[in-house]
Amino acid sequence: MDRVDKIFRAYDIRGIYPGEVNEKIAGRIGRAFVKTGKIKNLVIGRDDRFSSKGLFEAVCKGSRAGGVNIIDIGITTTPMFYYAVIKLNSDGGIMVTASHNPSEYNGFKIVKKNGALVGEKDFNEIKKVVKSSSLPKTSGEKGLIGKKDILNDYIENILSYCNAKNISDFKVNVEAGNKAIKAVVSKLASKLQIILTQKKTMPANADLGFAFDSDGDRVVFFDKKRGRIEPDIIAAILIHYCFSNSGKIIYTAASSKIIKEEAERSNNKAICSKVGHIYVKELMIKEKAAFGCEPSGHYYFKNIFCVDSPLIILLKVLEIMSQTKLSFSELVSQFQKYYLRRIESRIKNTAQADSLLKKLENKYKKIRHNGRIGKISHLDGLTVEYNDWWFNLRASNTEPVVRLTIEANTKKSIPSSFSLH
Repeated sequence: MDRVDKIFRAYDIRGIYPGEVNEKIAGRIGRAFVKTGKIKNLVIGRDDRFSSKGLFEAVCKGSRAGGVNIIDIGITTTPMFYYAVIKLNSDGGIMVTASHNPSEYNGFKIVKKNGALVGEKDFNEIKKVVKSSSLPKTSGEKGLIGKKDILNDYIENILSYCNAKNISDFKVNVEAGNKAIKAVVSKLASKLQIILTQKKTMPANADLGFAFDSDGDRVVFFDKKRGRIEPDIIAAILIHYCFSNSGKIIYTAASSKIIKEEAERSNNKAICSKVGHIYVKELMIKEKAAFGCEPSGHYYFKNIFCVDSPLIILLKVLEIMSQTKLSFSELVSQFQKYYLRRIESRIKNTAQADSLLKKLENKYKKIRHNGRIGKISHLDGLTVEYNDWWFNLRASNTEPVVRLTIEANTKKSIPSSFSLH
């Protein structure tokens, strides 16, 4: 497989540094995006991986070669990057990050005006230009580059979606993996009554804890009694308390059924999407949905350009706890109704994943449970659904793995014969 084909995933660019992703590729990506997107000014940010600075400099150089002016927002989080593209009215943006992938990886997230994701057609055009033997000729004019600190503006924007005065003085612990996330969380906490700690192990007196992935666009919550809380549970809480009669809610083929149930119980229409932020966001825009969520810890709001908003999720949870006077554990317990398990397995290539999916479909389209054949869906990978349990198996969009989600009314509802072999 061509190296460029390998690193251009379903909706972003990721690979191992420097064998797959390096400064040469970064420069070509910058020039290709400028050419295909008709860009005049561009926001560029980066995470704090060891390879991000060099890739940042290369993508800036490539973009500026096309006469484009660069707004450098420095080391940042992906949600703050999205905000910068929108706030600064940029023609687009490039974020140097490999998101949650291990440290040896790096890559690029590319967006258009207003933080809109680059669609499949445009993404393929960028890839085509990067792969070409010669890049388009430049104008001969070199774009300017300037720095912009947007942290204060970003925090004020986050706070505008809640009433900070109504949030009680909770003790909150955060696992912040890098300095950009630490800066954002510390600044936000300084505007609230909450007592913030940043420890790897949640203190015994903490009301709740939360953690981000490497670029800060995924958030996972922790309870001192229940441990890690499935993001689907947080989504159900938000739908129940904040999205009654809101219209449409987007969930995914790998989401717990509590989300669909809660959406419909709250007088909304629940619509299922493929996993992946580009698919969820595109469906939200098409359906004009109020809220979208993924089991990986991504959450999206219609009135925030459908971009990731993890800190707003935190504020909303704290607001709900303040209003209901429920502890985080009590709040969560209302929605933990099913047995849910997720398993991840590495694969060599997509052909291996396709073979496994076909094998499972042939197996489970014949198997009866309580006298009934399972309902099969191919919306995203393979989903087989029975009355009291279901499973979804799909290949990751960003890594060489397959992910299994299995959920049942109770653990005993899953047949002892269930197997992926």
